[in-house]
Amino acid sequence: MSASVLVVDDDPDLRGLLRTMLELEGLEVDEASDGKAALDAVQRHRPDLILLDMRMPVMDGWAFCRELDRQGDRPKVIVLTAAADPAERAAEVCADEWLGKPFEYQALLSAVDRVLRQVTYGS
Repeated sequence: MSASVLVVDDDPDLRGLLRTMLELEGLEVDEASDGKAALDAVQRHRPDLILLDMRMPVMDGWAFCRELDRQGDRPKVIVLTAAADPAERAAEVCADEWLGKPFEYQALLSAVDRVLRQVTYGS
């Protein structure tokens, strides 16, 4: 069974690019355009990992993470943000990892691999 990833970003081009990159690595990928749609996707099929933009319409990344925490059993989260201080945005939502936009292909794959290893090995 391959790992599953939910890509949450309001940019459809970036979502599509991330889907393609991750599927090439053998991962199962779902997409959501905002936090509310992402909550629905998590209810349908809990992913192993969420790639999360912070600034989105309808429900932003902060509100999404608060609701995930309220529900319990939160999947791993990697914050993807164009903010000046991506580490601070990630810390605000207790994310497992972060990447600043724009990011390198290999940096994304390395971050995904590190976090999915935590899921696999229970770290």
